[in-house]
Amino acid sequence: MKLKEDMNPLLLQVFRSVVWVYSVITFIPWYFFSGAGTNLERARRIKARSISRHPAGPYRAINSQEKLVAWLHPGVDTLDKMFEHAASRFPQRDCLGTREVLSEEDELQPNGKVFKKVILGNYNWLSYEEAYQAAKCFGSGLAALGQRPQCNIAIFCETRAEWIVAAQACFMYNFPLVTLYATLGPTAIAHGLNETEVTHIITSKDLLHSRLKAILCDVPRLQYVIVVDSKPTSWPDIPRGIMIYNMDAVKDMGSKPDNIAVDRRQPLSSDIAVIMYTSGSTGIPKGVMISHGNIMAGITGMAERIPNLNETDTYIGYLPLAHVLELSAELVCISHGCRIGYSSPQTLADQSTKIKKGSKGDTSVLKPTLMAAVPEIMDRIYKNVMTKVEEMSRFQKTLFVLAYNYKMEQISKGYSTPLCDSLVFKRVRALLGGNTRVLLSGGAPLSAATQRFMNICLCCPVGQGYGLTETCGAGTISEIWDYSTGRVGAPLVCSEVTLKDWEEGGYYSTDKPNPRGEILIGGPNVTMGYYKNEVKNREDFFVDENGQRWFCTGDIGEFHSDGCLKIIDRKKDLVKLQAGEYVSLGKVEAVLKNCPLIDNICAYANSDQSYVISFVVPNHKQLMALAEQMQVRGTWEEICNNSQMEKEVLCIITEAAISAKLERFEIPKKIRLSSEPWTPETGLVTDAFKLKRKELKTHYQEDIERMYGGK
Repeated sequence: MKLKEDMNPLLLQVFRSVVWVYSVITFIPWYFFSGAGTNLERARRIKARSISRHPAGPYRAINSQEKLVAWLHPGVDTLDKMFEHAASRFPQRDCLGTREVLSEEDELQPNGKVFKKVILGNYNWLSYEEAYQAAKCFGSGLAALGQRPQCNIAIFCETRAEWIVAAQACFMYNFPLVTLYATLGPTAIAHGLNETEVTHIITSKDLLHSRLKAILCDVPRLQYVIVVDSKPTSWPDIPRGIMIYNMDAVKDMGSKPDNIAVDRRQPLSSDIAVIMYTSGSTGIPKGVMISHGNIMAGITGMAERIPNLNETDTYIGYLPLAHVLELSAELVCISHGCRIGYSSPQTLADQSTKIKKGSKGDTSVLKPTLMAAVPEIMDRIYKNVMTKVEEMSRFQKTLFVLAYNYKMEQISKGYSTPLCDSLVFKRVRALLGGNTRVLLSGGAPLSAATQRFMNICLCCPVGQGYGLTETCGAGTISEIWDYSTGRVGAPLVCSEVTLKDWEEGGYYSTDKPNPRGEILIGGPNVTMGYYKNEVKNREDFFVDENGQRWFCTGDIGEFHSDGCLKIIDRKKDLVKLQAGEYVSLGKVEAVLKNCPLIDNICAYANSDQSYVISFVVPNHKQLMALAEQMQVRGTWEEICNNSQMEKEVLCIITEAAISAKLERFEIPKKIRLSSEPWTPETGLVTDAFKLKRKELKTHYQEDIERMYGGK
C-alpha cells in the first residue's frame, strides 16, 4: 500500500520528472551490472508443482519433484554428527558469542517505576572447536551424574550460548532433550517435567529462583539441577534430596580421564532428539517428539532457501530456543559454520528497554547478516518507524514518503534502488545493525503492509515461512527474490504439501481461480507425534500407502499458479454467526493490526450472536494523543475505561476495516480497550506472541457479557 503524498501537485510532477530522467540515464548500465533481469526471472518462475497433476497436490518444490531431501551431507543424519562435521570444518571460527555486562543500574522513570538498565561491552566468542569440547565434557559430566542414554533430560533456560552447548551435549550422548518455555506457568512446567519423568534439569540461576523453586516438591522424580551460570552461589530453601551443580563443575567432572574415556552411545537417526512442549495456545501444552532425522530434514530444507549461506554470516539469537523457529534457525547456522551472537528482546536495539540511553544495543555491536523474527516484533518496528515519520519536519516527511513510494514501484518490478537506500533508508536499516541480508519471519502470519515496509525500509528481503512444531518448523519459505506479499512461499525440498477439502468452511481443491483446502504437510521432517497422547496422534498424524508421514495442520491455504502457498484461514478461528455467516477471526485481526491505534487485538464472536466484538490493546502514544484531542483527562487506566474513548476508537477501527474491504459482518461492533499489554508473562499470549483465545475469553468474560447485552 502506497503512503499518501501530501504535497503541491506541481512540485510532485517536477519530482517525478527528475526521477524519470535519472531512471532513463542510469537504467541500462544499472540493469546489466545489478542482474535485475535474472532476479525478475527468478521471481516469476514456477517454484512448485503438483506431482499428481491434481489441483489438490501433493505439491513439491521444482528441485525435489522426484525425491524429498533428508540431509545436508551423505551420512550426516544425526545432530551429533552434524556438530562434529561443523567443528572439523570450521575449528577456529567463532561459533557462540555472549556480550560482556560492564555495569547494571536502576533507573527511575517519570511514572515512578524503576527499570534495570545495563551497559554492555563486546562479544566474547567460543570457537567451534571450543564449543564442541565444552559440549562433549558437559555430556560426559551428565553421564557421570547418572543420566542415561534414551532417558529424558529437561532444559528450562533463557536463550543463551549455554543452552546450545547443553543441547549439543544431550544430542551427543543420546539424552532426549525436553524443552520448556521460560514463561510457562507453574502448572504447565510441573506437567511437562512429570509427564517426561525427568531426573535432571538444566536451568539458570534466575529461573531457579523465580519459577522452579516453587514447584520442586511437585516433581518427585527430580534429583539433579544443573545451573548454567558460572558463578558459584549458595542455594537456600532447596528441598532435601535435590543436588545442585554449576555447569562448569559438571564439565570439570566430565573432563576427568575416567569419565571422558567412557564410550558414549551415539544416537540413531530414528532416536528422539527433542521433546518440545508447545506454547499451549489451547490448554495444557503438548510434548512433540522430534527425532534426529526429523530435525536434520527440516534444517536441510530451510538452508536451501538462504542463498550463499556460509561461514561469513552472523546470526543474532534472541527468540526463545524452546521454540522450533529459533532452534531450527540456530542449527541451520551451526551446520554452515556461521557465528551466533546472543541477545534478548530487552537488549536488541539501542532503544530497547534494558539498554542505558547513549549505549549500544546488540544489533549495533554484532551487525548480523541473518535474523529471524516473529510478526509481533516486526509490527512494533513498523509502528515505531511510522510514528517517527509523523514527527518529522514537512520536508523530511515528504522526502521519506516519495522515496518509499518510488522504491515500492521499483521492487514490484524486481529492481533495486541503491540511491534511495543510501540517502533515505540507511538510518532505518541501522536499527538492525546495517548488514542484514535476509530476515526470516515465522510463528504467525505477517501482514502485507508490515512485510512491504520491511522490504523497503530495511533494504533486505523478508522470507515469510510457514511450519509448525509438528513439522520441525519446516513447511514452506518464500524465496528472497519473490517480493510478493501475504504468501509463505513454495514447499521446502524436504517437504510436500497437499490440500484437503473442508466442506464446513466451503473450501475445495476444485475452487477457482486457486485450489483451496486444509493444509497437510508430509515428508521426513514430520515428527513422531505427541508424547503419551495416542488420541491426538490418531487425529493429527497419518501414514499414507507409500509410507509417507503426514500432519494435518488445521490451517486453510490456497496454491497460486507459481506453486506458492497462501494461508487464508484457520479451522479453529472460524466462527459461524447467528445468521449463518462465517467469520475468520484471524483474518479480522490481521487486517486491523495495521491500524496505528492498535498494538494488539483479539476478535471474538459467539455463534448465538449476530456480530463480532474485540478486545484491543491500544498504542499508548496514539491513544494519549487522541485523548488530548478529545479533551479526555485521567490516568492510562481511566482513559482506557472511558466509554467516550471506546466509541471514538471503534469509529477509527471501523474506518480501517472498511478501507481494508472487510465484510459488514466481519467488522467489530463493540470493543473493550485493555490498559494492560498482553505478554507471555501475563499468560494471554504464547512465547511466539500468538493469542491464547481460551485464556483471553476467561480474562474478559465480564466484558463479553456486557458487549453482548448480558449486563
